[in-house]
Amino acid sequence: MFFIPIDPNECPYYLNDFFTYQRVVRLKSEKTLEAYYTDLRLFLRYLKVKHGTVPPDTPFKFIEIKDVPIDYIKSFSKLDALQYLNYVASQRGNTAKTRHRKLSSLRMFFKCLYRDLNLIPNDPMKDVDYPKLPTHLPKYLSLDESINLLENMNTDDPYYLRDYCIITLFINCGMRLSELVGLDLQDIDLDERSMRLLGKGNKERIIHINDACADAIVSYLPTRKESEKEPNALFLSKRGTRITNRRVEQIVDNALKDSNLDNRGFSTHKLRHTAATLMYQHGNVDTLILKEILGHKSISTTEIYTHISNEKLKESMDASPLANIKNKHKPPKK
Repeated sequence: MFFIPIDPNECPYYLNDFFTYQRVVRLKSEKTLEAYYTDLRLFLRYLKVKHGTVPPDTPFKFIEIKDVPIDYIKSFSKLDALQYLNYVASQRGNTAKTRHRKLSSLRMFFKCLYRDLNLIPNDPMKDVDYPKLPTHLPKYLSLDESINLLENMNTDDPYYLRDYCIITLFINCGMRLSELVGLDLQDIDLDERSMRLLGKGNKERIIHINDACADAIVSYLPTRKESEKEPNALFLSKRGTRITNRRVEQIVDNALKDSNLDNRGFSTHKLRHTAATLMYQHGNVDTLILKEILGHKSISTTEIYTHISNEKLKESMDASPLANIKNKHKPPKK
């Protein structure tokens, strides 16, 4: 999903107040705020169309939102919310997952304007239910596939040791893409075998560095060239800037291709799932410990990996060569 940078000059005052509160008090990241902006800009454009205040023949994507009066927000009702969700489903083709995200943005917006900023008389979103989402177990690489991924990376690439280190950290530590890109040299303590990660909501956590990760980091560091632009960044691009999310995604895609694991829907986030699943299935890791390693806010998020394990057990039982052998000498049915 591509999110749009916030332009305060294009926002009505109450939207800017919302962003300021989320940024200063709630300590939301800019990426999260940009996600809110993408959803709320669409919502405010919709309100202008609904209220008939858009000049004729104006393309939807060119509708300005800075003049949307707060009265539109004050008069918004639960029924209006349901009509909006129907609009994004029927007119914009949004999936249940996308509608879920947009509703989450709206709920945060109205809750803040009502409870925190006292700009509106009530919160019409508090009783609006989320769309029911289909449950999907996350994809992950098996242990053999993970080993295959590491062993088949392109050793002729001049940035091989950097890229190998990146893949190793992903499938051992279960870190998020943003956490890996944000790593600084001072976040790594090889003597203490620890690594500091900055997760969602700017929450810090310390995780252990195992032998594979320590070896990969020690091998990579001598090849890391000093950078005046980013003197602290652990992973650098060939231009000496901090490596970008997109470049890391390309590195992962190339590694998957070299291992013939491409075209199966794997991604950087799937490597996070892989790390968590392997720790749970092969390391006998308690879910509470796994929750801390992954930086989950709720244990219910972590418990998806227990479901994966149960599903794997079922598949293993069903795969038994005796699974379809049934008694041929059953007594006749009465």
